[in-house]
Amino acid sequence: MDPSELKRRIQGWAQELGFTEARVADIDLSDYERGFREWLSAGHGASMSFLERHGLLRFRPDELVPGTRRVLMVSRDYLPPESRSPQQVLGNPALAYVSRYSLGRDYHKLVRKRLAQLARRISDEVGPFTYRAFCDSAPVYETGLAERAGLGWKGKHSLVLNRSGGSWFFLGALFLDLDLPVDEPVADHCGTCTACIDVCPTGAIVADGVVDARRCISYLTIEADEDIPESLRPLMGNRVYGCDDCQLVCPWNRFARYTQDDDFQPRHDLDATELVTLFRWDEATFLARTEGSAIRRIGWRRWRRNLAVALGNIPPQADAAGEALAALTQELGEAGDQVDRHIRWAIDRLSGDRSRGSSG
Repeated sequence: MDPSELKRRIQGWAQELGFTEARVADIDLSDYERGFREWLSAGHGASMSFLERHGLLRFRPDELVPGTRRVLMVSRDYLPPESRSPQQVLGNPALAYVSRYSLGRDYHKLVRKRLAQLARRISDEVGPFTYRAFCDSAPVYETGLAERAGLGWKGKHSLVLNRSGGSWFFLGALFLDLDLPVDEPVADHCGTCTACIDVCPTGAIVADGVVDARRCISYLTIEADEDIPESLRPLMGNRVYGCDDCQLVCPWNRFARYTQDDDFQPRHDLDATELVTLFRWDEATFLARTEGSAIRRIGWRRWRRNLAVALGNIPPQADAAGEALAALTQELGEAGDQVDRHIRWAIDRLSGDRSRGSSG
């Protein structure tokens, strides 16, 4: 089959499987290697040692999957139309803010499954070929591949932005040994706007497109095993899993599309649940309520650590402060030393006791 015709058909099949866009990138990501090395050297990767362990493999698709000639990059919208307004939740310190991408089912599995279905459809047409499907699941530089494929450009917050869809979408990559025509990159359209940099609660966006994970709430609440630095805890507010502030203020997200996928709709009311309710989950409840969710990967103890910080950020004079203080006091000693250190910090905040300073 003519490669251009095959590409056209693949894009049609991708749309039938629920992908918003499907575009083709070459595998030359060499221009990104220097910036990544500098980012790591500056310590911006925090404790994510796997980034160094994999080295530059993420920029060399044909080394990760020998024989790869092209990468089909797809996007899939995830912003749920039925969820509570993010601004309303963030404005109520008694509620838990959970990043919108994680309200539904685990996107890693869902996107990879659909990409595998797409690969089988291609195989039915052209015969056996080499492929591998990825979605934030291997050393793959999806942002660069998305740029190369023309799905969008890397915004100042480091996420991919699309002129007709903003940034509320997942990326998936299908490595192929097929020689398909490539798409053209698009220009950067952030201009002089610095809204995402200005709004970041912890000042984690340290330069255009450069995020220091050590200050990033998404890293602190999801990836970090260590204690959350005391200096950053008050800045986290009620964000207990991830952070969307940079997306919420981005002008391009006025064009964002709501997902039509039932799998990405909120589950168990996690779009607006009281912090105390979540904090009182025991481990069995946590595992049951997060089954099939990306949230489960952080584990119950890290979940409680995050919630303890958010509870400590409830204003002491607020109606919810008394119940929060009681819950924290009751749960001391139930989830290990690290959680207890965060609980004691929160108790000090709510009780107005500053005498222990930063002793934790």
